[in-house]
Amino acid sequence: MTGPAARLPRLWRTTSLRFAALYVALFAASTVLLGGVVFWIARDALSHQMRARILAETESLRAERRTAGPAALARAVRRDGRGAGALDYRVQAADGSRIAGELPRLPPRAGWTILARPTGQAERETEQRGENPERLLVLMTPLDAGSWLAVGDDLGRISEVQDAILAAFAWALGLVVLLGGGGGILLSRAFLHRVDTIGRTAEAIIAGDLSRRIPERGTGDDLDRLAGTLNRMLDRIGALMESLRQVSADVAHDLRTPMARLMQQLDTARTHATTLAAYREAVDAAVAETESILASFAALLRIAQVEGGSRRAAFREVDLSALTASVAETYAPSIEAADHRFVVAIAPGLRIEGDAPLLTQMLANLLDNALRHTPAGTTIRLGLGLEHGRAVLRLADDGPGVAAAERGRILERFYRTERSRSTPGSGLGLTLVAAVAELHDAGLTVADAAPGLAVVVAFPPAPRMR
Repeated sequence: MTGPAARLPRLWRTTSLRFAALYVALFAASTVLLGGVVFWIARDALSHQMRARILAETESLRAERRTAGPAALARAVRRDGRGAGALDYRVQAADGSRIAGELPRLPPRAGWTILARPTGQAERETEQRGENPERLLVLMTPLDAGSWLAVGDDLGRISEVQDAILAAFAWALGLVVLLGGGGGILLSRAFLHRVDTIGRTAEAIIAGDLSRRIPERGTGDDLDRLAGTLNRMLDRIGALMESLRQVSADVAHDLRTPMARLMQQLDTARTHATTLAAYREAVDAAVAETESILASFAALLRIAQVEGGSRRAAFREVDLSALTASVAETYAPSIEAADHRFVVAIAPGLRIEGDAPLLTQMLANLLDNALRHTPAGTTIRLGLGLEHGRAVLRLADDGPGVAAAERGRILERFYRTERSRSTPGSGLGLTLVAAVAELHDAGLTVADAAPGLAVVVAFPPAPRMR
């Protein structure tokens, strides 16, 4: 069963739906709080407005009585008590009898009071329908000769506004819950769909399909960025697995020959050597072959360690200028002894973040490679300078160089050009150079020096250089 009913339990367990429910609850609480504040403010404002109106009308009628007499007051009450929205009045004598107005008899007590109209036929019908009877806010004001003036207004108007506010916020609360809940469910279903996609991709990779990748929508959201990061991780894992397969094949292929030579030398010594000198010669040859094999394995292990990134923990600020000068000084006698010309140009004070021993090994491999694969009379140029805010190391020679089709391959494990197969070496020197450059996030370029070969390593800016 894979329909919505089966997915619902998982949907309720998703983090996104829980967050959506939390936000809906917060918005609902905010709506209720805001509604309460608006309700109380509106009620107080309307009550204040009603009292102000009653007070103003009371003062107006008292002024008219003072200037025009009691008869004018009675006429004004009859006149003002008509029409929609009119106030309610009563002028009563000292004995409580009505002089003018429609309000019922009120106790002779000055101040504000709440009055419910006596229940007549219309009011009884109102109560039977479940509606509240009319309630009035009345101000009693004493006049001369023991008479009283009562001015009132219908409190139902305030109740109507309050009911309208409550209804509006009730609708708002309902919409918040409905839209928030619906949006949360839709968002959670979309989130769950994308999580399931990631899960299916992971299961396919676990099953052995390393070519599978998580689809990206191009929206740039959190899940899209996560998918991109995971895809880059999978690309890296795929490259490492391919590299591992390639290394296994290369080791089996390239070490088979020296192992066969070693076995042949030992077999020859066992079957043909008859003197101590012959045995010693055979053993020396076997030891030399074994040392070459062990050196190849040591280089492979070092490359694997560098490519694994574990050496990043040893990164420190390195004076690259001083390090390059030290390596150049070490190699200068060997280069000059091989009848090469060595030109060094190092800018002082260039520092980077890196591993000093590995950088030293990289420089040594570059110089050793140039020394081995160029004829006598070649000029080797080592330079270090600052270009566009980056420390750039450049090693170039004017020797025979490398064909364009082979320049990219000389960085591969055990790869050797046809011309260099007769020279000593395992074909791992430039591979280690490439691994160290990648560990330091440096760009490595192998180019034509016209004539000769140029290797350029461009390091990223160090913190002081940024």
